[in-house]
Amino acid sequence: MAYWLMKSEPDVFSFTDLMNKPVEEWHGVRNFTARNNMKAMKLGDLSFFYHSNIGKQIVGIMKVVKLAHPDSTAEPNDKGKVVWECVDVVGVEPLPRPVTLEQIKHTPGLENMALIKLSRLSVQPVTPAEWGIICRMGGLKRVP
Repeated sequence: MAYWLMKSEPDVFSFTDLMNKPVEEWHGVRNFTARNNMKAMKLGDLSFFYHSNIGKQIVGIMKVVKLAHPDSTAEPNDKGKVVWECVDVVGVEPLPRPVTLEQIKHTPGLENMALIKLSRLSVQPVTPAEWGIICRMGGLKRVP
């Protein structure tokens, strides 16, 4: 299993919105690296849900339930092909304590996290070590 972090602006789509839906297509990503990260995802991979712009904090965990497929919100290119892809996710659980970007920046073991190094990337990998540190910081008794 691999771990990821996926960003959403909470005033557009929040973790609460995700938890109130049975399944969500993680659509609207228009960056090739982020798209390729979604194409690398496997069923059952876990991702942190990060509230960007407002809050700037990891607030929950979601799971990949459908592999990369054409993004339903994307227009086809001039050859009729949709180049933007996405995965479908479900909410797993909220973190008891959100973990802020400022906390992450000052925590040993997280200094090389993509969230810090590639701050604008909306879908990014998380190492198993980083995953464990953040789960513990977020108050989870068990690291999924």
